[in-house]
Amino acid sequence: MAKRTVTADQAFAAVRRSAEVDPAALTRPEIADLVRTTLLWLAQVQPGRSVEIRVPPFAAVQAVEGLRHTRGTPPNVVETDAATWLALVSGRLTWAAARAAGRVSASGTRADLAAFLPLRTGV
Repeated sequence: MAKRTVTADQAFAAVRRSAEVDPAALTRPEIADLVRTTLLWLAQVQPGRSVEIRVPPFAAVQAVEGLRHTRGTPPNVVETDAATWLALVSGRLTWAAARAAGRVSASGTRADLAAFLPLRTGV
């Protein structure tokens, strides 16, 4: 994914939209934009390269301070679908509930995003 900067206003608008609208009512480009915006915001506010967060087929970012990986599969990976990701970032779903329901795959000792979700925009 091309690196772009997300403003707090853009992040806030994406989180608010994610909270207000059922992803089933959105177009694929709208979902892609919300996922990319919120993933990039997370990577900006939690910089680092120790955890790879994947929301296929839309985007993946590396975030969270700690040891970084340089080759192969990262030791800490979080993967989920777009609807679950948008529910997590907006607070409609908790990290614990998503994990318990099997809606999030998280491997590695640092692959717990509970402290970072729902996203806070600082606005």
